[in-house]
Amino acid sequence: MYSQGKILYFDPFYFKNNNTSKPKYFIVLHKDSHKAILAALPSSKDFIPSFIKITHGCINADDINVNCYHFEANKSITTNDWSFDLPTFVYGSQIDTYDLAMLKDTYKVEGIEYEIIGTLKKEEFTGIVECFIKSKSVKNKFKRILQTLIDN
Repeated sequence: MYSQGKILYFDPFYFKNNNTSKPKYFIVLHKDSHKAILAALPSSKDFIPSFIKITHGCINADDINVNCYHFEANKSITTNDWSFDLPTFVYGSQIDTYDLAMLKDTYKVEGIEYEIIGTLKKEEFTGIVECFIKSKSVKNKFKRILQTLIDN
């Protein structure tokens, strides 16, 4: 379930460090020795400055601290041809680690608490990883983890 490149949908997703929850997509970037998950939480919120052209794929402007991977609406991104209904952004500065035991304890019932959407196509997953590795807004500890995915 928490394998690399997997897209999950939690309803609701309980955010770290606050008491809010809402339905949320979750992209697994890396699972580390069955203890932690490095993941991204996609958003339909567009925080890209208007002077930057938005295209499918990596958007990186280190001089203004902007980094994200953009998914066009209705463009197949998974091996089972699934797509986001809206333009969707994954911001490099927002990737984080999540405790695997906590996730497994919180989300137990597939089809009720979570849904497995699919697995990102290889080119999409590689694009996200490479986009985040080259960004100044992504924490170095996360870049090191992501670099191991490219090196292997």
